[in-house]
Amino acid sequence: MFNHRVLAVLKRELREKLMSKSFILMTILIPVFMFGIIGVQTLVMSYEGDSNTKVEVITESPKLTQKCQLYFDDLDFVKDGTYKITYNTVAASDIRNYIDNKKQDLMGDKLTGIIFIPEKALENKKLEYYSNTPSNRTIPQKLDGPVNKVLLDEYFSNKNLSENELQFARMGIDFSSFKVSEKNEIEEQGFGNTILAYLFSFMLYISLLFSGQMTMQSVQEEKNSKIVEVLLSSVSSKELMTGKIFGSTITSTFQMAIWLLPVLAIISTTWFVLPPEFVVDITVGHLIYFLINFFLAVIIFHGLFATVGAIFENSQEAQSGMWPVMLLIMIPFFISFSILRNPNNPMAVVSSYLPFATLMVMPGRYTVVDLPLWQLFVSGFVNVATIAAIFPLAGKIYRVGILRTGKKPSWSEVIKWMKYKY
Repeated sequence: MFNHRVLAVLKRELREKLMSKSFILMTILIPVFMFGIIGVQTLVMSYEGDSNTKVEVITESPKLTQKCQLYFDDLDFVKDGTYKITYNTVAASDIRNYIDNKKQDLMGDKLTGIIFIPEKALENKKLEYYSNTPSNRTIPQKLDGPVNKVLLDEYFSNKNLSENELQFARMGIDFSSFKVSEKNEIEEQGFGNTILAYLFSFMLYISLLFSGQMTMQSVQEEKNSKIVEVLLSSVSSKELMTGKIFGSTITSTFQMAIWLLPVLAIISTTWFVLPPEFVVDITVGHLIYFLINFFLAVIIFHGLFATVGAIFENSQEAQSGMWPVMLLIMIPFFISFSILRNPNNPMAVVSSYLPFATLMVMPGRYTVVDLPLWQLFVSGFVNVATIAAIFPLAGKIYRVGILRTGKKPSWSEVIKWMKYKY
C-alpha cells in the first residue's frame, strides 16, 4: 500500500494541513465551539422563563390554605418576586364554577395558573392544575416539593410524631454509588466518567463531521481546478486516495491528541483538584484506546467523504451522497446517549460490535464500564474489517469519479463503477 509516491502525497497533505492557519484556528476554535454548544445547551435547558408567574393556590379547608401560605411564602422564588402566589379556600363542588369565573384572568396576563388541592389529596396526593398552557410543567414541578411537605404535615399532624420524625418522612432517597472492580478497591464514584463519556462521544461526532466534510471539499476543489490531473500524471488514483486519507487522518489524530491534553493533565497530575462528585476514574490506557479508535474512525469516514467528493463536483450536488455517510455518524452518536443512563442496555452492547456504530459507542462504554480486553479487540477487528471491505469499492469509485466532469452521475452509474475490474 505504501511506496515513495504515496509518501510524497502524504507529505503534501501534511504540509498543507498541519502547517495551515486553518488547522491552528480549528484546533483552538472547535473546543471553544464544543464547550460553547454544551454551555448554551445547559443554559437553554436550565432557563425556565417563568419570571412574573402568578399562581393561585386553592384548598378546601382554611387550615390547609394557611399551611400552604406558611410554606410557600418562605420559598426563594417567591421571596425574590419570580412567583406571586395568592391563596383561597373553595369547596370541591364549587371549583368548576370558580374556574369559569376566573377564565378571563387565565386567558390574559392576570393569572398564570390555578392549583387546587382537594381534601382527597391527603389520601391519594392527586391535585388539579388549571391553566391556559397546561403543558408548561415548570409550575407543577416547582411546587411539587412544597405541596408534598404541606400534605405530609397535615397527614401526620394527628399521628403524634416528633419534629425529627416528621423531618425524616419528608426526606427523599439519596443513593451513593460505589464502583466494584477486580483490580481496584471499592471506591465511591461520582459523575466524572459519565461526563467524560459524553465528552468523548461529542468530540468524535464533531470532529468526524467537520474534518470529513473538509476532506470532501478538498477533493472537489482538486477535481474542479484540474490539479488532480497533474497529480495523476505522477501517481495512481489508489496512491493519491491513500496518501490523501492518511494525511488528513494523521492531521485529525494529532489535533485530537492536543484536545485530550487537559484530560491527561487531570488524570496524571495533581494540578487540578476536582470535587468528589466529578472525580474522573480513567487511565492513560483509556486515552490511548480512544486515539487508536479515533484514528480508525477517521480513516473510514474520510475515505467515504473523499469518495463522495470524487463523485460530485460541488457540495450542493454532494448532499444526496453525503447524508448516508452523516447518518452513519449521527445514529451511533444518538445511541451513545443511552450509555449515560445504562451502559449495559442491549442496544448499546449490540451496537458496540457493529460496523460504524462501534466507533462511537465502544469508547463511551469503555469509559463508564470495566470491559475485558477481548471486547476491545473485537471492536478493533470490526473496524479493520470495515476498512478492508469498503476501501476496494471506494477506490474504484474514486478512480472513475475523480476524472469525471459534467452531468451529475446517477446512483446506478456509481454502482457500475464498483463492478469495473482494474
